This record gives sequence, C-alpha cells and structure tokens, in this order.
Amino acid sequence: MRFHSLKLVIILLFSASLHAGEWQVDKKANNSVIFSSTTTLLDFQGKTSAIDGYYYNEGDSLFGEKNELYFEVQLATFDTGNGKRDRDMREDVLETDKHPLSFFKGTISKVHQAEEGYTVTAVGDLSLHGIVQKMAIIAQVVEMDNGIKISSAFSFLLKDFKIAAPSLLAFVKVAEKIEIEVNFELKIMDKK
Repeated sequence: MRFHSLKLVIILLFSASLHAGEWQVDKKANNSVIFSSTTTLLDFQGKTSAIDGYYYNEGDSLFGEKNELYFEVQLATFDTGNGKRDRDMREDVLETDKHPLSFFKGTISKVHQAEEGYTVTAVGDLSLHGIVQKMAIIAQVVEMDNGIKISSAFSFLLKDFKIAAPSLLAFVKVAEKIEIEVNFELKIMDKK
C-alpha cells in the first residue's frame, strides 16, 4: 500500500510540474501572425513569424488561477509581398520607428474543454501604435508532446488605435476593420 501511495504522489508531482511554470514562444516552430485587409479593388495580407513572448502559470493544471501571458510582434517584419506597400505601411501608417512593437498582455480568464484541446478567453491590453485597448481574445490551445499550440482569430478597428485607414491609390481606401490570425507554439522552460 505504501508503494502505491508513493507512486501516486510521484505521478501527481510529475503532472503538476508538466503544467506549472513558464512557457516561451518556440522560435524554431512554424509560427505566424497574419493581418488581412480589404479594399474595393483587392484584398491583401501581411505576414510575419517574428512573435515572441511567454505564458506563466502557477498551479497544478495548464491554466492555473495565477497566470500571465505576454506576446509581442515586431511590426517592421510584416511582409505583404509588395515592397512599396510594406514601406508605406511601416513609415506612414504604423510608424514603426516610433512604435516598433505591438503586444498583448493579460491573463486567461475562461477555459472550456474542446473536442481537441481547450478554448480559452484571454483578457488584457492590446498595444498598437502607442495606444492601449482592453480586449478579450478567444484562442484554441492544444497540448503537444513538447509544448502547446495556440491559434486565434480576432479583429479590431484602425480608429481604435488612432490609425488613419491608408489609401492604396488616390481613391481606394483600406477597410477600417483589420482581421488578425495567429498560430504559434510554446515550449516549457527548464526549471533550474
């Protein structure tokens, strides 16, 4: 009986250590952040893999009561496939020389078991163009052998971040609503 109790304690400790701790963006993974915009004449996307950040959690589950997350994107790394559009976006729209990063910092407030993994709601601050807005972002979280995969899709209005919708030509204006899609992986950091 004593052996079985010890075995159960070891299993519980291993399970807790698997979930509690700090998770970092795995920069070797196939990570992506994509924005989509529309005009009356064309749709276009910008893509980057330059996402960084962490998820920290205390407790015996993946989503402990005390948790914190922070993810950032280097805005100058977005590529739309058009050099002039990229330069105009960096210099005139996002002003990446003044505001090089966009970040989301918050906590996971809701967790629901999904068919595959979990659906979570993260509540926090989205910073873009020097403006911070409160947001609730829904994401899908799937545990993998060596980490966690996170995917989410959400949108925001340019005017909420004091960004004027740019014109591609003299008469074609970009839509006010920007769609964002993120897919990235986290790996647990070694405890030392």
